[in-house]
Amino acid sequence: MNNPSDTPEFPMFTMSNRGILLLSGIYTAAWAAFFKWFGPQLFSWLSMQAYLEDSMPTGFYGSIGIIAGVSLLLSAFYPISWIYLLAAGVFGKLVSILTFLLLYMPNLEWNKRIAFHIIFNEALCLLLIGIMLWKAWQVRKYLQTLPE
Repeated sequence: MNNPSDTPEFPMFTMSNRGILLLSGIYTAAWAAFFKWFGPQLFSWLSMQAYLEDSMPTGFYGSIGIIAGVSLLLSAFYPISWIYLLAAGVFGKLVSILTFLLLYMPNLEWNKRIAFHIIFNEALCLLLIGIMLWKAWQVRKYLQTLPE
């Protein structure tokens, strides 16, 4: 007799999870493009100052963000098969937030625009794609336990 508690629950990676990956990939790549090509102006806006004393190089930060965003965007198409691309996107996002905190925060004063960028653009997005990576990993592990 089939007892529902004996069968393991099937983990699911739904279309809404893929949508989160698509949106976070596009969002990450767009913000990174702003930092790459409009970096000094964007930092002036973030710091709520008309001019910053020393111009901060933003090409590295923007490039890492664009790579992370594109890898997240591509991993949304086959998140279970391309789990390593998804992991690379999570790693790129983690490098992105650490780069912002270590390279740029000493020159910027804390304000609501920087708080928005760190909390919503970096931390919340990192949390969401981390959950998507965990779900994809669960599905992959489950699929590996199935007989051929």
